[in-house]
This record gives sequence, C-alpha cells and structure tokens, in this order.
Amino acid sequence: MMSLPFYQRHHEHYDRAYRHKALSSTVSQYQKETKSKSALYAQGSAAYARGSAAYRHSSAAGFSLDSSAAYSHGSSAYDLESAAYSYGSAAYDHSATQSKRSAAYSLDSESLSTSSAAHSHASESINKLAAAYRLGSEAYSIGLKNSNLMIEDQSYKMSPKAKRAKQSLISEDKENEALDYSVPIFTGRAVNISGITDTEEERIKESAAYVAKRNLFATGEGVSVSKVAKTTSEEEHHEKKSRKVAIRESAERVAMKKTLEETQAFHKKLNQDKLLHAPEFIIEPRSHTIWEKENVRFNCSVAGWPEPRVTWYKNNVPIDVQAHPGKYIIQSRYGLHSLEITECEFDDTAQYHASAMNVKGEVSVYASLVVKRYKGEIDASLLHARNLSLSPFAVTPHGYASRFEISFVDKFDVAFGREGETMSLGCTVVINPDIKRFKPDIEWYRNGVLITPSKWVQMQWSGERASLTLTHANKEDEGLYTLRVAMGEYYEEYSGYVFVRDADAEIPGAPGAPLDVQCLDANKDYVIVSWKQPAVDGGNPILGYFIDRCEVGTSHWTQCNENPVKFARFPVTGLIEGRSYIFRVRAVNKAGVSLPSRVSEPVAALDPADRARLRSHPSAPWTGQIIVTEEEPAEGVVPGAPTDLQVIEATKNYVVLSWKPPGQRGHEGIMYFVEKCVAGTEDWQRVNTEIPVKSPRFAVFDLSEGKSYCFRVRCCNSAGIGEPSEATEATVVDDKLDIPKAPGRIMPTRNTDTSVVVTWSEPPDAKELVGYYIESSVEGSGRWEPCNNNPVKGTRFICHGLSNGEKYIFRVRAVNAAGLSEFSQESEPIEVKAAIAAPSPPYDIVVLESVRDSMVLGWKQPEAIGGTEITGYYVNYREVVDGVPGKWKEANIKAVTERAYRIQDLKENMVYQFQVAAANLAGVGTPSKPSKPFKCEEWTIAVPGPPHDVKCTEVRKDSLVLLWKEPVYSGRSPIVGYYVDMKETEAKEEHWRSVNEKPLQKKFLKIGDLTQGVSYVFRVRATNQAGVGKPSDVTDAVIAETRPGTKEVVVDVDDNGVISLNFECDQMSPDSKFIWSKNYEPIEDDPRLNIDTKGGKSKLSFKDLGEDDLGIYSCIVTDTDGVSSSYTINEEEMKRLLALSHERQFPTVPLISELAVEILEKGEVRFWLQAEKLSGNAKANFVFNDKEIFNGEKYKMKVDRNTGLVEMIMDKLEEKDEGTYTFQLQDGKATNQSSLVLIGDVFKKLRDEADFQKKEWHRKQGPHFVDKLGWEVTDECNVMLKCKVANIKKETHIVWYKDDREIMVDEEHDFKDGVCTLLISEFSKKDAGTYEVILKDDRGKDSSELKLKDTAFADLMNEVCRRIALSATDLKIQSTAEGIRLYSYVTYYVEDLRVGWVHNDTQIKFTDRMRTGVTGEQIWLQINEPTPQDKGRYIMELFDGNTTHKKTVDLSGQAFDEAFAEFQRLKQAAIAEKNRARVLGGLPDVVTIQEGKALNLSCTVWGDPTPEVSWLKNEKSFVSDANCILKFESGKNVSFSISTVSTQDSGKYSIVVKNKYGTETSDVTVIVMPVSGQTDTAQGHGQNNKTVSKKKKATTASKQKEGGKKDFIKPHIEEITATEETPDPNEMPPVETEKDTKSNQQAAKKTAGKAGVAEKVPQPTESLDRQGKKPPEKAALGKTH
Repeated sequence: MMSLPFYQRHHEHYDRAYRHKALSSTVSQYQKETKSKSALYAQGSAAYARGSAAYRHSSAAGFSLDSSAAYSHGSSAYDLESAAYSYGSAAYDHSATQSKRSAAYSLDSESLSTSSAAHSHASESINKLAAAYRLGSEAYSIGLKNSNLMIEDQSYKMSPKAKRAKQSLISEDKENEALDYSVPIFTGRAVNISGITDTEEERIKESAAYVAKRNLFATGEGVSVSKVAKTTSEEEHHEKKSRKVAIRESAERVAMKKTLEETQAFHKKLNQDKLLHAPEFIIEPRSHTIWEKENVRFNCSVAGWPEPRVTWYKNNVPIDVQAHPGKYIIQSRYGLHSLEITECEFDDTAQYHASAMNVKGEVSVYASLVVKRYKGEIDASLLHARNLSLSPFAVTPHGYASRFEISFVDKFDVAFGREGETMSLGCTVVINPDIKRFKPDIEWYRNGVLITPSKWVQMQWSGERASLTLTHANKEDEGLYTLRVAMGEYYEEYSGYVFVRDADAEIPGAPGAPLDVQCLDANKDYVIVSWKQPAVDGGNPILGYFIDRCEVGTSHWTQCNENPVKFARFPVTGLIEGRSYIFRVRAVNKAGVSLPSRVSEPVAALDPADRARLRSHPSAPWTGQIIVTEEEPAEGVVPGAPTDLQVIEATKNYVVLSWKPPGQRGHEGIMYFVEKCVAGTEDWQRVNTEIPVKSPRFAVFDLSEGKSYCFRVRCCNSAGIGEPSEATEATVVDDKLDIPKAPGRIMPTRNTDTSVVVTWSEPPDAKELVGYYIESSVEGSGRWEPCNNNPVKGTRFICHGLSNGEKYIFRVRAVNAAGLSEFSQESEPIEVKAAIAAPSPPYDIVVLESVRDSMVLGWKQPEAIGGTEITGYYVNYREVVDGVPGKWKEANIKAVTERAYRIQDLKENMVYQFQVAAANLAGVGTPSKPSKPFKCEEWTIAVPGPPHDVKCTEVRKDSLVLLWKEPVYSGRSPIVGYYVDMKETEAKEEHWRSVNEKPLQKKFLKIGDLTQGVSYVFRVRATNQAGVGKPSDVTDAVIAETRPGTKEVVVDVDDNGVISLNFECDQMSPDSKFIWSKNYEPIEDDPRLNIDTKGGKSKLSFKDLGEDDLGIYSCIVTDTDGVSSSYTINEEEMKRLLALSHERQFPTVPLISELAVEILEKGEVRFWLQAEKLSGNAKANFVFNDKEIFNGEKYKMKVDRNTGLVEMIMDKLEEKDEGTYTFQLQDGKATNQSSLVLIGDVFKKLRDEADFQKKEWHRKQGPHFVDKLGWEVTDECNVMLKCKVANIKKETHIVWYKDDREIMVDEEHDFKDGVCTLLISEFSKKDAGTYEVILKDDRGKDSSELKLKDTAFADLMNEVCRRIALSATDLKIQSTAEGIRLYSYVTYYVEDLRVGWVHNDTQIKFTDRMRTGVTGEQIWLQINEPTPQDKGRYIMELFDGNTTHKKTVDLSGQAFDEAFAEFQRLKQAAIAEKNRARVLGGLPDVVTIQEGKALNLSCTVWGDPTPEVSWLKNEKSFVSDANCILKFESGKNVSFSISTVSTQDSGKYSIVVKNKYGTETSDVTVIVMPVSGQTDTAQGHGQNNKTVSKKKKATTASKQKEGGKKDFIKPHIEEITATEETPDPNEMPPVETEKDTKSNQQAAKKTAGKAGVAEKVPQPTESLDRQGKKPPEKAALGKTH
C-alpha cells in the first residue's frame, strides 16, 4: 500500500482521490505531454507578483484565477528569495532570480499528468535528482530563516475560493475524479494586498496556510508523484537507463522551461488584470527633530497600479490644508509626494503618516516630528506640579540612572464619544533625567488588559508624547484606559475612563447594537457565537438577536437564524471547512432592528486537531522533493463507535453535542451521523439525514421545549456506517442558565463635581455574570440614561458626566448570557458635588466656664464636614464696647481638636464675642456667625455649669444612645449626677420632660420607647449638692428611624472557642476608621482585648472573658453618616458565651432531633435520632437499661452517615422491653448521647399503639375503608352517603343497612373509582337513623357506620335546607280570580325549611285575605281581594337553620296595575261562571220505556237570576199539553211527565235553561218500545241522574310495592298529590283561566304514570297545604339510587 505523508493521513478527500485512481508511470506521462504541448498553453497560467514588494515584505503569496475554464482549482505564487523550484531541475541561479523574486506554477490535474515527465520524476532518474535535492535543501534553509517570522506573524493570504463554484459538503462527482498530488512550496510570508489589516491577518494566518496547502493537495497543483520501484532489482534496472534517454529527457526539460516562460509572457499581455498590484512605498519618509520656528518636509515615493491616492495624517487625523492656510503644503508629482510644515511650533510634535490606497489595497508609512525649545523657554505649566529632583547617576542593569522621576502633563481626562467617531487620548511624559540612549517603554491598557495595535486602535510615541487613537469607536472600546511609562524597573501610570455611547438608531425606538461578539469552539463546519446585550433597548423589551456571517474576502452578509434568539450564545452551522468567517449581531424589538455590532475577529472553520497541528508544525516553508511510494490499497475499515459523547450546552432553542473520534477508523477520514430519541423510548431518529457531520461537535435544533431527549452518534466512511456510541443521559430542552436576580443595596456616594460613586451588592445565586449596567436619572424627571454601555464587572462604578448641583437617583441590573435582570431598587437621591470640601461653620457657641481672665467656649460640630474628617478648629474673639464690636483677634494659632477651648488673657468684666471656623483637608471653612456677647467675669454660682458635646449615636427606630461630656465648671461641690430631658422637635418649651427620675452617674444613656419617624431633641443637666445646673445646648433634631443597610455588632465564637465582637460597614470612605469603646470610653491598649481591622470589617476579641470585661461595647465608624452600634455583655450573656466557647473547644455532635420513637405500619417500633452531620468515622452505641445491645434477630440497627440518621427497629414490644433506651454517638473528638424513658403509662400507651397498628395492617390486607362513611348534599338537594374503599377485587360485596335493616339498591357497584355511594332523594325526617356499610370477600370484611340522629341529623337537614333555599327561583306574580299570588319554585320542599314573608320591611301576619302555602314545589303567598295598600316590596325569607335566604319582588306601579286588572277580569269571569244557568243533574242520557207506560223525568237547575226553562223535542220547541206535563217549581225543580207513552213520544228531548250569564242544554233520548201487557211507570230519579263524584287520591311510592320481605326497605321520598272533587251546588265553583288550563295540562303530562291527578286551580285550605302539584317546568324526581 502507498504510504502517505502525515499531512495527508487525516483528510478524507485526499485518500479518496488516491484510492480512486492509480498513478501513471512517468514514462507514459512524458509520452502524453509530448503529444499535447498545445494543451499546456490553454490550461496553464501564471500569476505575476511584483518582486520588489515581495522582497520588501519578506513574503509573497497569491492565488489568482485564469480566464481559462480548464483552470478551475486555482494557482499559487511563491516568494522569499524565490524562483520556480522544479523537482529534478539541474540548475538554480539564486542571484539571477533576485530581480524577479517570484514565479508561478499553476497546473491543474490534467496538465500535471501530461507534464510530469518534463519534471523528470521517473524512477530511473533518482540518482540524478541529487543536485536538485541539494538546491532544494538550500532553498529550504532560506525558507527556514523566515520560519520564525511565520510562526510569530503567519500572514498568509487566503486562497480566493469565494470566486469559485461553491463546494458542497457532501461527496460530489469531482471528488470521485482521479487526482494526482503536488507538493506546494511555501517560502516566506504572504504580502497583504487585500485591504485587511495586520490584526485580522494574524487571526487567519494559520488557516490561510493550511487551506492553501490542502487545496493544492486536493486539486493536484504543485505536487508530482513518481512511481517508486518496490524491489532492489527494479531500482538497478532503472539506474542502467541509457545515456541517450537521459540526454533526450534533459533536452525536453529545457524545452518545457522555455515553453513555460513563453506562456507567462503571453498571459501578462493577455490579461491586463495581472498588472494590478497594491501600493508600496519605494522611499519612506524619515523622522525629524528640529527647533521651533523651523520648516520641515516629509518626502516619500509610491508605486502601484492603478496609481495610488496619498493622504497625510497627523496623529491619525487627516490634515486639512484649507483649515490651516500657509501652515501645511502638500505636493504630489510623478510618484513623489511631500508634506511641508512651515514655522513649526511645539504643538506640531506628533506622529505623521502617509496612507496610499488603490483598488488592490492600502498601505501606510509613519514618521515622527519632535519640535524642541531653547533652554529657558519651556512652559512651566507643562511640567508636573511637584518638583523634580535629579538623582545621582549610576549605571544599573536597567539604564543610566539609579532612579527616574516620571510625570504626566497635559493629561487626558474622562472622554465621551459616540459609536463611529474617532477618539484620541494623549499625555505628555516628562522623564527626569532625560537620557537619550535610554527610551521608555510605552504601554496602554484597557481595564487592565494590554492593548495591541489593530485596525481599531493605533498608538504613537513621539519621544515626548504618548497618544492612542480609536479610529472607529465602538462600545467594546469603553473602559478604563491606563498609560504606563516604564524606565527600567521604574514606572508610572495614569488612567482615565472612556465612555462610548450608542450611535443614533436608523429606526426610532430600535435598540442599541450588541457588543463584544466572539467566536467560541470553532470546528470544521460550525462555531458558537457569543455576544453581550446592549444597555439601551429603545424603550421596548428586546425580543431577540439576529446573527450574520460573512466570508473573509467578500462583502456579502448572510443571516444565520430565521427567528430571533434571546440567549446570548448561538451555534452557527453550515460553514465550509477551511474558510474564514467574521460575524456580527443585531438586536430587535417591536420598533425594529438595531445597527449591527462590531464584527468579530476572523475565525477559520478547521478541525481543532488540524489547528493545533498547524500551530505546533508550521506548514511552510517546504522545499525539496517528496517521493510518494505506491502500494496496493487496503480494504476499507468500518469505523468504530465515537467515545465520550456529552451535552456541553443546552438551551430552549438548541443542544450542543461533543464527542471524540473512535480509535478504529482506518486511514481515511470519517464523518458522523447524529441521532436523537425522546427519553424513555427507543425510537431513534437521524438528525442530519442529508449531510454527514465532519466535526466532533454538532448543534441540534428543532427540539420541543421542556421534553427530555437522548442522543447518540455513528461514524461513517466509504466502508459503511459504524455502531452507535453510548447514548447520553436524558437532557431537558430548557435554559440551564437563569436570568440573574436584581442587584441590591444601591449606595451612591459623592466623588467629584460631575461624578458619583455607585456601589451595590451582587444578586443572590448569580451564575456566569457578564457584568452590570448602571442607569441614572435626575430626581423627578422620570427619564433614565445609561451610565455605561459596556457591562462592568465588580460592584463599584464611577458614573461620570453628571450635572453639578443636580440630585440623581441610580439603579443597576445584572447581565449574563440568559439576559438582563430586573432593575434594582432605586437608590436614595444624592446631590452631585465634590466629595471633599471645606466644612461648614460650627454653631451654637456657648460659655462653659468663666473666670476673671479667661473663658471656656463650647460649640457644635458643623453640619457639613466636607466629605472628610475635621482636623481642627480656629477661634477668634473681639471686644464689644458699648455695643460696638472691635476687630477680630486670633485666639489660637494651632488648631484645636476638641470642641471646647479656653481663651486666656481676657479682661475682667469686658464683653466679648466669639466665632469659630472648622478645618479639614480641603482647608479652613467659613467662620461661624458671631456669638452673642458674653461678659468675662468670675462665676460664683454654686450649681454646675452646662454639660457639653451632647450628641446622639446608635439611632434606631425606637431607641438611641445619648453621650455627653461633664461640665467644665462643676460649681462649689462635686457633680453627683446628670438629668436628661427630651421633647419632640416641634413641641413647645413647656413640653420638656425628664427621662430619668434619679441622677445618672454615667455620661451616657440609652433612651428607648421612641416613636418611629418622630423627630426629637435632647439636653442634659448636671447636679451637685447645691442643685441642678444650667442645661446644655439642645441637640440637633434626630428622627427615630433605622436607616437601610444598618448593621449591628455581632458576637461570634470560633472553633477554637475565641469570643469576639464583629462589626461591618459598607459605607466607609478612604479615611474612615473603626473606634471601639467600652462603656462609651475609647479603648486604648487594653491587655485583655485584641482589635483587628481589615477593610470594612473590624473584630474585637477577648483573650479571657471574665467579670472585668462586663460592660457595653460600642463601635463608631468615623467619616460616615453616624454608623455605629453596640453590644452589652452582662453576667448572663457572659455565662452563655463561656458555655458556647467551652462547647466549641470540647465539641458535641449536633443533633437535628433527639431520640424519638414511632410505630411503623406493621406495628414495628422504630427508635431514631438524627445528627446534623456525621463523618465516615462516626460510631453509635445502643444501650438499654445500662446494658449495650447489638444488632440481631430482635434489634435491627442502622447508621446512615450521609444523612446523620441513626435508627433501631424492634419487631414488637413485650413487657420486658420496658425501660430506658440510649443512643451514644462519637465522631472524632465530638460526642453526644440521647435517651428515651419508656415506663409506666408511656410504655403501655406505646405498646397499645403498636398492637393497634399491627391489627390495622392486617385489616388492610383485605377490603377496607380508606375514608369512613360520610355525607354530602348534591346540587339536586338529594343526600348522598359516600365512602372511599381500597384493596377491592371483583368478588368483593358491599351491603348497606339502615337501623340494622338491609337496604335494597338498584345497581351493583363496580368500584372503579374506589368510591361507594347511596343516594337518598328528597331527604326528610323519616330518613333519620343509623346507616352502616359493610365490605366483605374471602379475605375478610370491614364496616363503617354513620349516625344521622339528633345533632348530626340537624346539621344534615340544615345543609339540605340551604341547598333547597339556594335552588329557589325568583319571585313571580300571578293573578287569580281570588286575588294576586306571589310564588317561587324550589327543587322540593321539606317542613324544616321555614318560610316567612315581609311586606315593606314588615313581617306579614297571615289572615283569610293574606295566606301562604306550599303546593308541590311551589311556595306561594295569596293576596285575596287586593287593595292599593297591598302595593310595595315583598320578600320571601327561607331560613335553613343557620342562614336566611331572601327572594324579592316589587309589586307596585305598572306591575301592580297589570296584576290588579287581570285579577278583576278573572273575578268577573268567575262570577259569570258561578251564576250562569245550568242543569245540575237528574236527567239520564237514554230512557227506554214500553209503550203505554207513564214517563216521569225530573232534574234540578240553577242560576242567578233564576233561569228561564224551555223544552225541545227533536230540536223543535215543545210545550206542555194534556199528555205531556212540564213543570218548573221553586225556581230549581223541573219535571217532565207523560201519563201514557206511545211510540210517537220517542225522540230527543232537550231542556234549555237560560239567564243573563249564559245558557245550558241537557239532552235525553226517549225510546218507546211497542209492548203489550201491564203498564209500568218508568221514572228517571234524581239519584240516577246525579253525577257521581270522582275522587282521585294519590298513592305514595312506598305503598306501590308492599310485596317482599318486611325486613327489606328501600330509601324513598313520598310524593304529595292533590284531590279534586265535584263541588257541592251550594259551594262557589272554581274558576279556571286559560293560563291555568295550560299549566294544568303541562302538569298532567309531567305527572303521567304516577298515582295522582293534578288540580286545575289549587285552593289552599291550610297555611301550608302539602298538595301534589309539581311545577310545570320541573321534571319528576327519581325515587331510589
């Protein structure tokens, strides 16, 4: 098999090309070349590179395209003392090639195969290659001279692959074509002519060389392959080749060289584009040092095509000749360019550079100008403020002086810029002594990181001035810039902050541009892009970000994601291996898209292994001859499974996988397929179905958020697809990184006139914080402005650019990749002004003591101390004669530190005025106002003078501590105590009250019981035997409040038992100090105490705490706004601390819980305790009644050292187990034990509980109740008994009982839901009783009982009544013949539901006219014969036993009028119905009689007035005659008599009764039978004609089924039905309206099938009649469940 060089073994397409085509012999190649020389002209090409430029830059490499279509894979140009290296060439003239510096070979795969003979790589010419190999080695050594340059700089020019046809990631036909190999010769560095800056080239240098090398391998450029003989005999055969053949080959080689030269010359003329080249400076300008007022000229010459345009710059700013007429003269003639500066001044000292540019690129050259002044003319203001002293000279390892004084003048200040602007920073550096031969090292840093020159940043040093220029400012450039000037081992630094604001958005309301775009984890086909979110969102939340990419060398930007991503990292896939890319990011909100960010540094899509190989083994220069031997191709090997597969990043949008290639993969390259499946399944799906992955990294998209997935990877090559890797653990598709919480404790402090220092605390549980954004707002404006546009790290920031005198508030939010946190709480307002200023005047000057020639003054500290401690006070005094003050005199020359001072040498009985001025580091402040006049005289009063220096400390919301100093004048006897007075600030003088009743011996007092938020003032009076003296001056007003961030002194005992008091302050200034006091007296060198202060924390430790240390320990932090706290150690606290100290010295195992006992499910007894933590060496001993017990059959013991749980389990408790149980723990030197006493009733109760639990466990082995039997009322107002059961099977039976009688149920329970129910409809008193349910099967039985009696029944009925009351419909109005009815329907009615009616807020008293009742489910109120007094608001009250439910209707106005009118109508109709004429009865329908007999018919009629009676026979009028007698007697009795009937009397007879209310007809048919014989009399008596009364009586459901056993009953609810009888003739007949008829018809339909008939118009006869009419709209309720 052919052995491949190391640079080809890991590239799949090289191997594929090798395997797919056998190499041809050099002889056949030569024969093909001789026949097709013309093809060489068509297929070859040459790239021209200017030799001088290549020599000047020590490198040249270029690739260009031929216009020929055959030239499809590019070409290469090589330089560095170079010429064309031909493998096997016999001659190489290095000096002759110096003028050209470069030649190019461009051979595609076809031309290479036809011309290899010309290069003489035949196997027989191996011995002749020695000379060429020697020359190659020389060239290789020449290249090695620049190899270090290549490693350091590596500025390789990219192959212009972007201009070719786009290459696919999958195998194409071209990849399957046979390709020969060529070895490129890389010598030197590539010159930059593309316009890309050096910094970018350094980023892509390694990828450029690699890509150029690999492309040549793939396309067959520059590599020749010879077929090497495998055996020694074959080599000898080739060496014996004839001399004739060798001469012929040499001649052909010369001819080939000539052909190549002619081809190059032809293409130079053919393609004019080959003449284009970038600018280069032939002559560069030189630097100058001149004196002031002299002229200077910079000259340079430039070459390039097209002719370059030259621009001159001063400190990177273009020189504007028009702006400085006569100052600058710029000329350009015939490639010679000059800049002349006339009458140079000191300010002309700068760095100047000329920039030449054309279409092929841009290049610049630099020169410096130093303008000197004559001695004595230097400007003193330019020097540093301090004196510069010369040190004696001495030779040191670092220079000529033993010490250098470095100072900065003309310094740069805080700078503000905007994106896109040019910004410059600069300092004039003065170094003393000035040693010409020793130049300083100038370094610039941003946020502590060294800055290197790039296209974004340029740095200059003119010899005296250092400058830095941001050519195109971006937010990434924001930060703290530091200039460091070093002279040997000495250096000085100067810093200033640079702020860069967002550029104006193109779309109003769009967010600012993202920043700091970086490329992470680059691979062959993907890279992760990260960025930082902008501070400005445009007023609308940012919805996400778009990522764009651009291939280096092109200007076409491609958007990488369709939908905005919120996470500030995103994997970009689909990159082409070997190419370099740059990226940018844009933010988007609902207003639009932001401007793009600054582009990232270029990144090459390379395998990390290749990148590492390139760094360790540079790819150039390569010279000489590489011989590739031919071997038989090996059989393909299926690759193994990848290893170490893991998820390295997971978000809502994607998951990134990483793995390692398999060990078994053969000699060819491999690719990967990624598969996924939902966790818990084996449904694997291939993610990249079309394009295999080349990189061992892959980003998986299109996953369902919140789901868990597993992933695995397979390798593949031409031999097949390998086995999958091990699957990853289940990964949830969600953001692993949470948005941080808001920072806290925002604290602004003054800094300068235009800046404020803002500090804050880090948010809790913050992860991967990028930094913080700070915003400021003028108080009350509501407008917030960003203070920084680049996130700052740390918790402190100086906000610059604020307006002096304005009050600002600040807020902060944290940033990480997941997003921006919520804003913190707003800070307290702070006024912007300098932090250090002279203090304000002291005030309240008082005389503390007066003698004949001196006076002692006291005063209060200034309200504003100027931001630093007051260093002292100056006192002035003046005489006042007759009210006229004199001149001020100084009382003290040296400042006094106390606020009390004795002024000597005063005149007795003279009146004086005084003033005091305070001083600090900023100077002496304004003196106070003159005091009131005081007379200098001897005080002879007996009582003490006033105390002084009264001040408040430790101010809290309900207390404070008052301190004072004793009076200077004590009176005629010693001071025995003090009295403290207080009042509210606004209260009058008479409201002063004493805090203490007895005099205080100490000079401090803690005052409590203050009201939060109230302002108080205090004063102190001293007392002696003579009495109480004059009060002190009143303190300043103090508000009782605990300020935010207030901290207290904390006591602590460490592991060694050392007791300490600790106090922390986060409001300290640089000059702040911790002052510890005992009983409010400063502690000075106390041997019993040790004080240690570090930063903002101070600790006071007790060496041996004892009674001598009892007292109040306080700590005050100076130069703060009263930060102080105290801690009292009394005897009780001392004992506690000593006990804690002893415990720390002699530790015990801390317990979370003491020894306890519990009963387990099976009746087992568990003893347990839990320690806070146990080490691996912890031990436990178990003791019962002072005897150790061990693990065995009775006792099961366990110690869990991870959780600290120690337990012992006993199967059962016996009488002998009564006693004391103890667990003893030992963990290192810490010990502990816990005991539990189980005797007497305690033991008996525990044993009973164990027995019960055992029984319960056995009970639960069969069917059992989980929830006992209970009840609930359904929405239909029925009662449901229910219970929950468990451990049920199909054979389990359930039986219900009431009062020990089994209840029949309609259905069998299926127990699917584990709930058993019994429904009782229309629950009432008859359903009260004891209910029981029993579960049973072959495993056992269980029962549950529910008593519904007495109170339990009352509670249930109350709930039933409540549900019924809630089911009541709204009150409605109905008119009847008797009056007006108000009614409402309920689900059903029970007597326990009490009904009441209210009319106009007055309870209705029921009478015959006003009645209430219940008919079925209708509750009504009947108003008979209504009157206007019945108008008003009616309320139906339903009382369920606990609550009254109300329904209201308004019977007034139109409602009453309509109802009353309907009542009148119905009443008249009823009267008419009642009084109309009618036949009440007596006449039969048919009478059959024999002829000759007598017929007597009689009936009763009724009517008011008395009706008229007439008869009809066969519809014709019929009157009385001799045969037929018609009588009408007493107005009601009607008779019809025929003495002897005949057949003619047969017919239809009708009686007609009529009065004014109506007419009624009654028919009787008489049939006369012709019969001979005895004549009888047929009579229709009244009893035969009466209408039989029909009584419809309802029958209850319980009586319908009386059969069966008496012991079996069914739950039921009786149905109440009404009866209807034919009214008596003397009674008022009922009146039925049309509306009632319809209602009755509907009711009749709904009650069909039941034993009962609905009444037409219900006529209540009781107050509450229970009648059987159901509401028309209600359906009948079921009976059993």
